[in-house]
This record gives sequence, structure tokens and C-alpha cells, in this order.
Amino acid sequence: MKLNDANLADLPEDVLRPSYDRSALTPGIVHIGVGNFHRAHQSWYLHRLMQQGEALDWAIVGAGVRSYDSDMRSRLAAQNYMTTLIELSPEGQSMEVVGSMIDYVAIEDGNSALIDRMAQPDIRIVALTVTESGYYIDPVSQAFDTAHPDIVHDAENSDTSRTAFGAMISALKKRRETGAGPFTAQSCDNLQGNGDVLRQTIVGLARLQDPDLAEWINENCSFPNSMVDSIVPSTGPALIEKARAAGIDDTAPVSHENFRQWVIEDDFCAGRPAWEKVGVTFTDDVHAFETMKIRILNAGHQVIANVAEVLSVETISDCMEHPLIRALFEKVALDEVVPHVDAVPGMTPELYVALIKLRFSNPKIGDTTRRVAYDGSARHPGFVLPLVRKAIEKGTPLNGFALVEAAWARMCQGTREDGSIIEANDPMWDALQTTAESARMRPQVWLDQPSIYGDLAQNPAFSAAFDHWLRMIWNDGMDAALSAYCEMSEDEGSDCLRA
Repeated sequence: MKLNDANLADLPEDVLRPSYDRSALTPGIVHIGVGNFHRAHQSWYLHRLMQQGEALDWAIVGAGVRSYDSDMRSRLAAQNYMTTLIELSPEGQSMEVVGSMIDYVAIEDGNSALIDRMAQPDIRIVALTVTESGYYIDPVSQAFDTAHPDIVHDAENSDTSRTAFGAMISALKKRRETGAGPFTAQSCDNLQGNGDVLRQTIVGLARLQDPDLAEWINENCSFPNSMVDSIVPSTGPALIEKARAAGIDDTAPVSHENFRQWVIEDDFCAGRPAWEKVGVTFTDDVHAFETMKIRILNAGHQVIANVAEVLSVETISDCMEHPLIRALFEKVALDEVVPHVDAVPGMTPELYVALIKLRFSNPKIGDTTRRVAYDGSARHPGFVLPLVRKAIEKGTPLNGFALVEAAWARMCQGTREDGSIIEANDPMWDALQTTAESARMRPQVWLDQPSIYGDLAQNPAFSAAFDHWLRMIWNDGMDAALSAYCEMSEDEGSDCLRA
């Protein structure tokens, strides 16, 4: 049965579907970056609220600023912007059709249609899921990167923006002129202080265009920090076939684990849906929640993914079945990460490590190590290297972090230990691969990438540990390095650093 409004009533009986009248929905949110995560997470929370008869004036209008967004728009438009969510638990699966999106702005150069839509007074929230690397942040200084060509273009061509942020600024300029007022700009990406980062990018770009407008945005718009969490694998032909086997013809289904969490700072200048009624946590201390998640889950993904790629281990659940990779995750998480994570209400860091082990072990997810390892040039500076800096600052163990970075350098060389080729998996792949090959004989070359490591390259303890592990990986193999680390006592780790 083709997924669309006309066929909703005829879908299989065990498929949950919208109980609300979708024709009566009116928009309140523009969401830029309608990927799998948004459709499995934020749009689902809104859909569940609509199932209770609430938030019917907060429907989502999808949007994008890249040419590849056109394909998603076409696929969703053909099914009235609905998505089939397939929840995968170790015990089985369930399906639900989400109907909280009702439109998708046309993708075009200059983003005029997007600017006009965001400028309308019915839009009160503009949300984004544009990946961790999409905010134009210098990876070392964490400052706004004013030299990036996209930012230079948008600073000089405010009405024909390339970036989502330039489009948002142009829309806010129109809203100030028409009296429509500000909107809330809401980041839904895995960044510590994502609202603060979004404010930095938007206000920073606006200052290059119009300082008075920048001040108005800074004073009137809100940028709530948030933490989002659910494992959402890539959609491929197998998932589309899974939906069809269950009786639904959906060209853009999404699978996800049987876990979701959304923690938000309650700072919305133009109102918001009552998300707390469907399980969203509102708190003044998002930072504690996001720190726990980013340092244990997101950094934990990087701990195992590059090692797994080198060892030809295909999925995250397979990693947790591999005794050495599982032991690596446990030791790094408990010995090196937990000292830098505080408890949150209802959860200690140690209990959270146990929860993440269970989530990573879910065999039904099929989350690939390739997906998790993608864009390491953003994810390592974002998730792992801040922990290295904490370890240096506090004098806590960092041997495992150094091994993780050595495994990434080994992976970026582009071959697995079985001789197979690792295809390009990073926007900086060519440069990383060249550097990784040079680091095979001179490990320090890898650390001497200032845009990634900055002053960490000059830290004697970290540099010595990295050198030790990368040489061992190349000389003795990944298994030998993992075994040596996992069997290492804290004293032996100190001896290794001194060596």
C-alpha cells in the first residue's frame, strides 16, 4: 500500500498511524535538514503530541539548502510528507507512520523561497539538523570561522545566501521590517552547547552583514541549548524492503532503536509545543545531560568505530560481540571518560556506561561502523579531543584516548588488515589519507595537523602514547594493541607514557 493520506486507513492493522486530521494542521516550525534523525526524533515527539489532540498549529515545514535535499523533498512530497518509523528492539519491531510534517520548501539557489517561508509570522521556531561540522566553527579555537568561503559569500550577498544561517538572517531582517517579530532558532545537532554555538554562528554572520540587525537578533531571538539522543541508522534498500514486507510502500522509511531522549532549555521567545507531555525533559542544566551523552555515547562510538573498520567488523552490535573491542570500550569509558562526567538526576556515569553497552549491543539496529566513523575530522575534535584536554588538565589516564586516535590514523590510511580498501569516508579524506601514510613511519606527522589537534601535538604525554600505539598497530597489528591496552594496569600506563 503506497504511503499517502488517501491510503492511511487501509494500512496494515498493526501499524500505528495519525489519529488527528492532517488536513487541519497549520505550520509553526521550519526544520532545515530533514534527514533520518529529524524524522525519527524531533518530528516523532511532535507527532505524539498531535496524537493527544495538541500542537495542531505547530506542524513542520521541511527545508534544505543543498542540492541533495531535493531528492528527499521529492520522495516525501510523493507520500504527503509522511514517514514510516520502524522501531527495532532486541525482541522485535513495530511500525508507526508519523504525520507531523505537512510541507517542504522548494530547494533553489539563493534560498529565496526558504527566506520567504521563514519570514511569515506563523513560523515561530526554525530548527536545524545540519551535522556537527555544519556550523562553521574553527575546530581548535571553537570560534566562528569568518574565513570560510560560504561565510564570505553570505557576508557579501545577504539576499542570496548559500548557508542556512544566511537564510535565517535574511528572514529575520524581513520579520523585523514587517513586525512579525523574532523566532526561536533551535539546534538539534550533537554539539555541546548547541544553542550557544548556533547563536555564535548566526550573530557572527549577521555582524558581518549588518551590525544593527545582529544586535536585534542577539537581544530578541532565543537559542535554547538541547541534547538529542537516539541511534538512527542509515536507510538503505533493505529497510525499504522491510517496510514493503510489512505492507507499506515508503521510499523514505527510518529505523531507530527502542530509546529516545530529548533534553531542552526552556527558552522559546515565540512559544513552543508542550513537549513535556510526551517525555521531553526541560531543564536549566542541559549541559550535564549533554556532557554525559556526548562523552560516553558519542565519544564511545569513536572509540570503537575506527578499530572496527580496520578489523573488518561491520556493525556496532558486532563490535560489542568482539571481545577485544568490547573490552576497549569498557576500559576507556570507565577508566578515562567517567572521571570527567557528573551524575544527572536518576543516572550515574557508571550506570550510563552500562546503558550504552546495552544500546550498542542491540543486534536489530544494524548500525554500521562506516556510518559511525564518518566525518572523523569533525567528530574526533568534537567528542574525543576535549576529553584528552580534560585528562591533561586533571592528570587522569589518557592512554586509551591516544590508542583511539592512533586507530583513527590507521583507519585513514585506507586499508583494512585483511587487505580490503576503506572507501573515502570524510570530507578531508584525501589529505587525511596522505598524512596517515606518512605517519606510518613518523607518527608525530598525524598529530601535526593544527586544524585537528592544535597544541595537543606538543603535549609530551599524549604524543608519546600516540607514538607508542600507532607503531604497535602497524608493527604487531590492531589485536595486539588492543590486548596490550586492555591488560594494562594504571601503573603500566604511566610507564608507557614515560617511555
